[in-house]
Amino acid sequence: MGVDLSPDRLARRQRQKGRRINDFAIDVARLCHDRHCEDVLILDVREHSEITDYIMIASGTSDRQIKAVGDEITDLGEAAGHDRFGTERDEASIWLVLDFVDLIVHLFEPKARAHYDLEMMWNDAPQLPWQR
Repeated sequence: MGVDLSPDRLARRQRQKGRRINDFAIDVARLCHDRHCEDVLILDVREHSEITDYIMIASGTSDRQIKAVGDEITDLGEAAGHDRFGTERDEASIWLVLDFVDLIVHLFEPKARAHYDLEMMWNDAPQLPWQR
């Protein structure tokens, strides 16, 4: 008996993956909010990007907060079965990127966020509601 690669099975797997990453993105946004990050948003870039489904952006108030929240997001991902593919941090810890493949998380110091203005870059992507 081989692996079922029928179109129905593949479509069902894609819907399940979509729900799982959607829920994970919402959980990450809520964690950021609960840890006092500001201006938290999730952009649904599935129609605009071939490399990821969602981009989550939040502002932290200090390098310590950004690092601590990044560590918690990594732990949350591991617990939910979403392995982190990579991490990038600038020298001054004012911008942290966590790559979970289908979700890319950007944690910024507010001035860096304003400078890079990812919201403008992805202004045609709809926001995913995450508030409780």
